[in-house]
Amino acid sequence: MTDDTTVRLAHRESGDAGAPPLVLLHGLTSDGTAWDEVAAHFADRHRVLVPDLRGHGRSPHPGTYSFELMRDDVLAFLDELALPDVVLIGHSLGGVVAYLLAALHPERVTRLVLEETPPPVPLDRPAPQRPSEPLAYDWAAREAIVGQLNSPDPAWREAPRAVAVPTLVVAGGPESHLPQDEIAAMAARFPAGRLVTIPAGHRVHGTLPEEFCGAVAEFLAA
Repeated sequence: MTDDTTVRLAHRESGDAGAPPLVLLHGLTSDGTAWDEVAAHFADRHRVLVPDLRGHGRSPHPGTYSFELMRDDVLAFLDELALPDVVLIGHSLGGVVAYLLAALHPERVTRLVLEETPPPVPLDRPAPQRPSEPLAYDWAAREAIVGQLNSPDPAWREAPRAVAVPTLVVAGGPESHLPQDEIAAMAARFPAGRLVTIPAGHRVHGTLPEEFCGAVAEFLAA
């Protein structure tokens, strides 16, 4: 099946339905369960919504993938749940999806958090080799996303300048495979951007969850 229209995303929800909404977007090859500990931390003060992006987890595997399609899926997800604006937090792949959405529809995002988000420069990632074991995600999604990371749309570089809302960029320090100087440069292009480094490698929220949640909570309370 190949279809360029949006897909209906499966999601998990916790917290009070009347509380301010917070949406968590996972990384490549993962799914919403990667955020379980973070979701539990914020559920006492937010309505926490955690979708599985297209090609991942319980969401459809349509066969066509790009950051832009995922951005549009998330926008449709917000519309379906009648959420006019949200706190949006993304890790890695989810971070790119998040800032592309915020750049296109800044009125839909009240605060933006980007954790170890690939900067909009060619990353020269090696072509992935498909594992032999069964996968919990669509392999075509990984191939497509790595292709875009290696040859990013030049427009992505300027997208942060359209995001005026407070933005926290979380870098993972020297243990990360992403270029930290380019993450810092990306953070500086957000008009209200702030950079914090938590030396935990690429998956900050999984390796040092207390430190990650503390930095995000402080940012949201500011």
